[in-house]
Amino acid sequence: MKKLIVVGDRVLIKLTTQNERTDSGLYLPPGMQEKEKVQQGYVIKTGPGYALPLPSEEDEAWKPEEEKVKYIPLQAKEGDLAIFLLSGSTEVSYQGEKYYIVPQGAILLLEREEDL
Repeated sequence: MKKLIVVGDRVLIKLTTQNERTDSGLYLPPGMQEKEKVQQGYVIKTGPGYALPLPSEEDEAWKPEEEKVKYIPLQAKEGDLAIFLLSGSTEVSYQGEKYYIVPQGAILLLEREEDL
């Protein structure tokens, strides 16, 4: 996972294992469970956040260009349990595991172990 870099306001999430059985006792195949509109999983990695535009100083062309980008950090942190909209996410496979790349805007709720 150290080689992966999540870009911008996106979060890499691995789904939690869900109950294979409904409340009424029916067994659901994995494909049916994955079609739910809302899913939950643990945040594996996060991007740097929302990029802020740099002020343009065109009047000082003699100054060297600086490529320092500033970001507004995301609310999601590694290890959080996230409940997110599946329709806003992209499914990817990495080293045989299934993950979802989710924009911060598609995350509905975060659960964090530490006190707020």
